[in-house]
Amino acid sequence: MATAWFVLVVGSERQHGGNDGYDDSPAAHYSWDSTVPQHANLAAGDVIALWDKKMLLGISVIERIDVDHAIKSSYFHERCGRADFKRLKTGDLRWWCNKCRVRFEAPGVREKEVTTYRSHHSRAWQDLRGQLIGGEIRALCDKPTSQHSMRPARWEKVRAALLAAGAQVTVDTADGARAVIRGGHRRATVQVRQGQGIFRERLLSEQGERCAFSGPTPASALEAAHLYSFAESGEHYEYGGLLLRRDLHALFDLGHIAVDPTTDCIDVRESIRAYPLYGQLHSKPVTLSLRPQHRVWLGAHWDQNRSKSDATQ
Repeated sequence: MATAWFVLVVGSERQHGGNDGYDDSPAAHYSWDSTVPQHANLAAGDVIALWDKKMLLGISVIERIDVDHAIKSSYFHERCGRADFKRLKTGDLRWWCNKCRVRFEAPGVREKEVTTYRSHHSRAWQDLRGQLIGGEIRALCDKPTSQHSMRPARWEKVRAALLAAGAQVTVDTADGARAVIRGGHRRATVQVRQGQGIFRERLLSEQGERCAFSGPTPASALEAAHLYSFAESGEHYEYGGLLLRRDLHALFDLGHIAVDPTTDCIDVRESIRAYPLYGQLHSKPVTLSLRPQHRVWLGAHWDQNRSKSDATQ
């Protein structure tokens, strides 16, 4: 079963807690550190669902997680050692301790080194603000009474609850995304592929006789291109492929052609742009509407085959 993570967005305005908060941007990235329970359990390919205690904000698929180190400041009331306090708006003593029930002048400070994490998930982001409320979210978590800011849940249950609430859910197949992103993306090895014919027929039914890069093309010239290394996973994932003309398929596998997941535009490597057949495709949009799952896989392919200098050429 696929894993989804409900993660709490509280930011720098939190009133009860002994730290400076996090610079979260729900539709793009989420930050945490090694002091947070479950901190090391999230992975690329998991579904991430952000909420603010009152309601769901949206869901996506984690593309990658950046890991670093930093010095973290934590704050406490020196009288009781607790971090359960809040800042007041008036008076000389501007802090209130919920434990001691007294005002005090300023909290004490401790510093320690922590491991920091930041997920990136903008490519498949789906705004679902208010589709689930706080009580419904807690009930979906593996441990409904948990007070942690990161809570695992079964994606199948979450998806079913969203559909029952009338939401149009575009995020799916989290297990597939995890397998692809973790495995990396290389040129696929030629081998006998069980189910390849069925996979191609499904793409023809969904996308028609159309190359995703060049447009209308006879079916006999189209191949089912996996957006990940089929040789590594051995699986045909839903929305994990596009129909491509044979030559474009080979160039895509080699990384000479990629798709910018932020613009849905084709990027042709400079070394082959001199060939008019391929140069004319550079900066053109793909010829069909991409689903969020397509963008997750195309984004991983882009990250594998395009450096920042490539993208600016």
